[in-house]
Amino acid sequence: MRILLVFLLILTQSLHAQNKEITLEDIWVKNTFGTESLESFHSMKNGDFYTILNHNSYGTYLDKYDYKTLEKVETVVLGKDLESQGLKYFEDYIFSDDESKLIIGVNLERIYRRSEKGKYYVYDLKSKSLELIADQNIQEPTFSPNGKYVAYVYMNNLYVKDLSTKKIKQVTTDGEINKIINGVTDWVYEEEFSIVRAFEWNSDSSKIVFIRFDETEVPEFSMDVYGKDLYPSQQVFKYPKAGEKNSKLELHLFDINSDNLSKIDLNGFENYYIPRIQWTQDPDKLVITTLNRHQNSLDLISFDAQSKKLSLLLNEKDEAYVDENYKLSFLEDNSFIWESERDGFNHLYHYNSKGELKNQITSGNWEVTSYYGFDKRSNKVFYQSTEEGSINRSIYSINLNGKKKKKLNKYIGINSAAFSNSLNYFVNTYSSATNPTTYTLFDAKTGDEIKEIKNNLNLAERLTEYNLPVKEFSTLKTKNGEFNMWMIKPVDFDPNKKYPLLMFQYSGPGSQSVANRWNNAWRHDYWHMMLTQKDFIVVCVDGRGTGFKGRDFKKVTYKELGKYEIEDQIESAIELGKRAYIDEDRIGIWGWSYGGFMSSLAITKGADVFKMAIAVAPVTNWRYYDTVYTERYMQTPQENASGYDENSPVNFAEMLKGDYLLIHGTGDDNVHVQNAMQMANALVEANKEFEYFVYPDRAHGIYKGKNTRLHLFKKMTTFIDRSLGEPSQEKQNIID
Repeated sequence: MRILLVFLLILTQSLHAQNKEITLEDIWVKNTFGTESLESFHSMKNGDFYTILNHNSYGTYLDKYDYKTLEKVETVVLGKDLESQGLKYFEDYIFSDDESKLIIGVNLERIYRRSEKGKYYVYDLKSKSLELIADQNIQEPTFSPNGKYVAYVYMNNLYVKDLSTKKIKQVTTDGEINKIINGVTDWVYEEEFSIVRAFEWNSDSSKIVFIRFDETEVPEFSMDVYGKDLYPSQQVFKYPKAGEKNSKLELHLFDINSDNLSKIDLNGFENYYIPRIQWTQDPDKLVITTLNRHQNSLDLISFDAQSKKLSLLLNEKDEAYVDENYKLSFLEDNSFIWESERDGFNHLYHYNSKGELKNQITSGNWEVTSYYGFDKRSNKVFYQSTEEGSINRSIYSINLNGKKKKKLNKYIGINSAAFSNSLNYFVNTYSSATNPTTYTLFDAKTGDEIKEIKNNLNLAERLTEYNLPVKEFSTLKTKNGEFNMWMIKPVDFDPNKKYPLLMFQYSGPGSQSVANRWNNAWRHDYWHMMLTQKDFIVVCVDGRGTGFKGRDFKKVTYKELGKYEIEDQIESAIELGKRAYIDEDRIGIWGWSYGGFMSSLAITKGADVFKMAIAVAPVTNWRYYDTVYTERYMQTPQENASGYDENSPVNFAEMLKGDYLLIHGTGDDNVHVQNAMQMANALVEANKEFEYFVYPDRAHGIYKGKNTRLHLFKKMTTFIDRSLGEPSQEKQNIID
């Protein structure tokens, strides 16, 4: 970690020694500030090894490294071995459980945020033979645990290929686009439950359980795709907006040996959503996670594949909503570790195989943010948490009984771990606002640092050429509470001078924008620094509703999305405006997605405080957004009409006073451009002046296409300059 100290010294000296300024081209064209990372890092199951995927002009290489020494052991896949069989490269890979085979993917095409399809091959590491799984572009190919089969989805149907006989079984036949989906998820599940593959092998490879989605009655949404042809085309897909019908779900079980396909009857349990299916160590024991539509009651249901009996393992209730758990982890005795906010903070709990609580593993006024695993030999649980402050992350081990806790990382900031399969070692990814990302090997038992793997010394050296400001962390006290804040001031900051203020925020439920991590172009850090070169102060405040400060702080916004969040942004702006060095008449705000929703409320409900706002891809009325996300926090519009209407900026267009820039992409399948259109229409009807820019065919991130991001940030920079730049002559006379 010596390099971090060196970097800090160099950076501190450079603040006064260099004066090269950041440009938009540096950020979006040259990638001047890009950090190096460990590409396609994968911990292997057999032994303390990991693999890294490398690409060069000669092809693709998959290299194997020893955790203990960090030395390369072998090249698992050599590019020329593939090229001799007609394949020059691959983009993705999955090992079989015994790590004797690989599934490798090429020509992958993105479908939505997480889903993709492409050509996939099985590569035998011993024989170096390459076999195409299917002639078509398929989704989610997955080895059976014994490595004898590959299951995959094609055109919404589930298939299984026997790798020894080469025979393919078509498990389902009713799959149809925009009607029936087998084995992968529909749009809203992919977006809001973060899953694409909706099938799972049991431990002895004899059965597959999968979810069947019937989206026949889900309303369709269509987007014009302009492209370059004479006539536009249309993308039509099922998208359930708040209060509308979702897919009807069924759970099916396929027996590999008998070819028997049966339905699992979930009657008697609330199962409106099935966000997770997971086999235990027992090949006949399946655990099904279900949620009611309000998402305030979650069931863990045990299913016995032999007796077909269902039993309730655990029920989790919350007066607001239950955060669906991604980290249900079964131990060898089929006891399990579970995360819950039941004591007011997110913590780990240990249950026996019958769902009876054995003990709470972690506790305190802080949150567990990641569960890494359980080592049965040492009886230790490994996790990440906010114990060193909500803006930081640290790594700990603790005994299963909740005793003998030990901190494993060395430096304060954001630490995350990639453990070896044995849990003997972990690679720590560390950064802070003043230390660029570094990858270091640690001993998991002692917490001792073994060796640095990769640092960003080259980036540190490049940054010495720039006069970079420092992100300052503090808390801001308002009448609504005390909130985490960062502030970036100009390098030549003069406390006797009045500066315009630009506030940035996201503010969505459970989110965090104020975190002690290294700068990132995609989080807009370098753009914010660039703005300080123009004598702006940039601030971010995480108000009520954001995450990692306990259940009550986060869930206060239930049924009132926008109400408390915008109150906190307005009050924060008022408090900041009282500072002698901030010009209270030149305060602006901007945000993207949920942040755009907030900035649209700020320039309407907060029109007396904010002179300017930019909203990029904003929700402007929660009635236009999807069921799973919106109803989790708002219930349905039919049940909570006032919660929707009293916090939607389209209903407050007549309050607009300042400068407002509205930006959206027409190809946004997530937050539809309909939101911007409705906001624009409301402003027109209210006879309000505003600026509106649409990016043809761009999705929610507005980045595809040559110079798209460069164009976007030029436009926003110009708008901010014009709106918050020099004060009026009257104001200048007062300052003088």
